[in-house]
Amino acid sequence: MKKVQRILAILGIALLVGLYLSTLVFALLGKDFFPMFMAALFSSFVLPVLLWAYGFVYRLIKKNFGKDTENDAEAK
Repeated sequence: MKKVQRILAILGIALLVGLYLSTLVFALLGKDFFPMFMAALFSSFVLPVLLWAYGFVYRLIKKNFGKDTENDAEAK
């Protein structure tokens, strides 16, 4: 499981670095690329927040699911 987490973390870092670089490139290219610049800028802020939120919800669900299965096993 830790190997998968490391691979996903490296992929996430590469994705974020790519977003930051594309934001910089689109900013330097000028007015013609303004919509792509805004999309890259938006993505570079929203993507990390969404990834954090997904991880947070996953931990909550995993924690609560483990408690429910323990209670069900004791009741039987």
